[in-house]
Amino acid sequence: MGNMVKSFKELTRELQTYAGGKGSMLAKMYQAGYPVPDGFVILPSAFEDQKLSDKTWKEIQALLEDIRNKNEGASFAVRSSGLSEDSAQASFAGEFETVLNVRTDKEIQEAIYTVFESRQSERVKAYSFVQDIEETHQIAVVIQLMVPSEISGVLFTADPITGSFENMIGNYVHGLGEQLVSGKANAYNFKFSRPKGKYDGPDEFKKYAFNLYQYAAKLERELGSPQDIEWTVAKGKLYLLQARPITTLTSGNLDTYEINESLERDALWVNTNVGEAIPDVVTPLTWSLVRALDIESGFVPGYYLWSGNICGRIYSNISQRLSAITALYGSSKLGLKILREVFGHIPEGLTIPFYPFSRMEIIKTMFPGVRYYLKKNWEVSKKLSQSIKDTPDWCRRMKETINKTNTKEGLLNLWKHEIEPYNKEAWWGLIVSGSKAVIALTLNKKLTKLVGTEDANTLLSNLRGNSEMASLGPVLGISKVLKGEISSEEYIEKYGHRGPHEFELFIPCPSDDANWLESQIKEFKESDTDVEELLEKQHAQYKAAWKRFQDRYPNEVKWLEKQITKASEAARFREAARSEFVRVFRVVRAFVLKVSEITEIGEDVFFLYINEVEDLLSGGDVKTEYIPVRKENYERYKELPPFPTLIRGRFNPLEWAKDPNRRMDFYDSTMPTAIASDSEILKGVAGAAGRVEGIVRILETPEEGQKLKPGEILVATTTNVGWTPLFPRAAAIITDVGAPLSHAAIVARELGIPAVVGCGNATLRLKTGDRVIVDGGQGIVHILE
Repeated sequence: MGNMVKSFKELTRELQTYAGGKGSMLAKMYQAGYPVPDGFVILPSAFEDQKLSDKTWKEIQALLEDIRNKNEGASFAVRSSGLSEDSAQASFAGEFETVLNVRTDKEIQEAIYTVFESRQSERVKAYSFVQDIEETHQIAVVIQLMVPSEISGVLFTADPITGSFENMIGNYVHGLGEQLVSGKANAYNFKFSRPKGKYDGPDEFKKYAFNLYQYAAKLERELGSPQDIEWTVAKGKLYLLQARPITTLTSGNLDTYEINESLERDALWVNTNVGEAIPDVVTPLTWSLVRALDIESGFVPGYYLWSGNICGRIYSNISQRLSAITALYGSSKLGLKILREVFGHIPEGLTIPFYPFSRMEIIKTMFPGVRYYLKKNWEVSKKLSQSIKDTPDWCRRMKETINKTNTKEGLLNLWKHEIEPYNKEAWWGLIVSGSKAVIALTLNKKLTKLVGTEDANTLLSNLRGNSEMASLGPVLGISKVLKGEISSEEYIEKYGHRGPHEFELFIPCPSDDANWLESQIKEFKESDTDVEELLEKQHAQYKAAWKRFQDRYPNEVKWLEKQITKASEAARFREAARSEFVRVFRVVRAFVLKVSEITEIGEDVFFLYINEVEDLLSGGDVKTEYIPVRKENYERYKELPPFPTLIRGRFNPLEWAKDPNRRMDFYDSTMPTAIASDSEILKGVAGAAGRVEGIVRILETPEEGQKLKPGEILVATTTNVGWTPLFPRAAAIITDVGAPLSHAAIVARELGIPAVVGCGNATLRLKTGDRVIVDGGQGIVHILE
C-alpha cells in the first residue's frame, strides 16, 4: 500500500476506505475546498504488532514539522477514526479516546497509542454490542492542527428527532466543543429556516451564520443525506471539524433487511395504487428489482413512486414529488391537485411536509432525468402496440433459453444482455401507458360537473368498448373455458401469469399450480356466476346514462364520443401494458429459479439483492451469512397487520400495531392518535355507481375466496387482478386502499358492481355479518347493524 501515513491532501479515494469515517470525511472536505484545519491520517496497517515502525514514525514527524512551519506554536488533536465510526448506522461519538492540545513529538506519540489502544476498551465493546457491530475494530488515527476556538458548535441539517427539513438546527458554546459534547457549559441555540437559510439566533454568531449554512447545504447535497456537522470559529474564521450522517435518520440496515425508509426524514407516504399492485411484504430480491426500475424511470431527486420500503411494504413518498412541484411553480396548489386526482383525498388536519428544494437546484438536478424520460416516452409510445403483441412470444422463447442454460456465465450473460433490458422496456411500457390513463381522470372531473358523480362514473364504465380489458380477462376467460370457447391450456397461456401476488417473485403464479384453474372453475360453477348477465346489466345502465346525457346536452355528444374513445384506448393500453410487464417479470422468476438450481442456493436466492445475484454468478463476494436474519425479518414483517394508507413522519409499525386505537386510514407522527369516528357512515372514493344493501364478508386474501357467498359485500384492504374472479359473486366492493384508477374501481365499473374504494378504515370498522348500504356513486357506506 506504500507509505501508511497520508495527509488530508494526499489521501486518495481508494485509501479513504482504510482511513475510517472521520479521516476519510476530513480528507474529502479538505480536498473539496471546505475550511478544514490541516492534518493527516495514520492508516490501520501502519501498526505492526500494535506498534509504529521507525519508518512510519519518521513519516509522521515530517508531516508534523510541515504543519508547524506553517502555524507558529501549533498544538494538535489526536482522534480515532474507526472503520465503523461515523457511519450512517453508528457514530461511536465519544466512545474512543481523544487527546487534545499535544505539542511535542513525545506527547503526540503517547497520544497516538492511547487512541489506538482505546479500540479495546470496555465502553467500545458495550457500544458495539448494542449496535450489533463486530467488536474487533480496525482503527485509523487522525492528527489535526488545533485552532484556538472562540466559539464551537454543532449543526444538524435536519431535525434529528422528527426528521423535518424545515430548519437546520444548531447550538454552540464559547471555547472548545468538548464542553458542548460533555454538557459542561450552557449552549446557545440557533436555527436556519430553509430553503433560503434565514438565521434566527444570537447576534454574536450572525456574521458567520450564512457561510455555515451554505457549507452545510452543500455538504448535505454532495453526501446525499442529512448531516451532523461540528464546527468552530478561531481568529475570526469559520472552520469545519467533522461531518457525519445523522445516525437517528437512517432507513436501517440493508445487510439484515431491516428497512424502514419512513425513519429517514419527515415525509408523507402513500400506498394507494402501488399498495394495490404490490400488496405483499416483498423479499429483498423483488424490492431490489423494483427499486432499480423505479430509479430508471424517475427524475425527482429522492422520490420513489414504486419502491419506498416501510418494513417490506411498498409506499410512495409523494411529499418529495410535491416539494419538487412547489419549488418549480412557487405554489403547492398544482401538486395537491395532482395528488388528489391520482391518490385520492387527504384527511382533514393531515399536513404535508416539504423538502426545501430551491428552484434552480431542482431544475439543474431534474433536467437530465426529464430529458431521458421524455425521450423514452416518445420511443416507447411509438412501438407500444407492437411490443404488447410481441411479448408473449418473447417470454415463451426466453423461458426455453433459460431452461437450456446450464452455466453461471451463460445465465449472467442472458440476464445482462437479454432479460434485464427487455424487463426495462416492458417497465417503460407500464409507465408510459399509466401516464396516458390520466385522461379518464380528467374526463371524469368534467363529467361530474355536468351530470353528477353517479352518471359520470356510469358513462366511464364501458371503457372496454367492444374489446376485452386485460384486467377483466381472468374472470371472462373462466366463463369462456366453461362454454368451450377456449381450452384450459389457452387460458393458462393467456392469463396464467396474472395473480394476487404477481409482483412478488418468491410466490408462484397461477400457471405454476396445475390445480389452480380447476379450483377456480369449481368455485365459479358453485357460485352460479353469470358474467355475461352482469355485463349486459352494466351496459343497460351505461346506455340509460348516455341517453340522459344526450337529452340534456345534445351539443356536447360528439365531444363526449371523442373523449370516451380516447379514454377507452388509454385504459385498454394501460391494462394491457401492465399485463405484459407482469408476464416479463415472471420470466425474471424463471431466471432466478435457474440461478438457485445452478448455484445450489435454493430459495435463499430470493433473500439476495439483484446485485448480489449477479455477484453470485460472476464469482464475486456475496454476503450469504446474512440470509438467515433477512428471512427472519421478512417473516416478522409478514406477521404485522397491513399499515395505514397514508403515513406522515417517522412510523414504528411494531408500536402502532400494539395501539388498540390504531387507524388504517392514516398515521401522523406529529399529532396525537385521533380515535376514528364511530359514525354510521364510512366515506371513500366513488369507485363504481350503484346502490345496494347487503351483508359484509371481510377477506384478508383472495385465497379465502371460497368463504364469499353470492350476494355478499366483499370488504378487503386492497384488491388487484388476482381478486377479479371473486367480483361477479359480490353484490358490492369496499376497500381500505384505492383511488379512481385502482383495480377495484375499474373492474367494478366494467362489471356494473357498486364499489367504494379508499375508505381507509373499512376492515377495522366493519366485521363479517354486518349489514350495510353501499352507495358507489357517492363514495359512501352506510352501516346499518
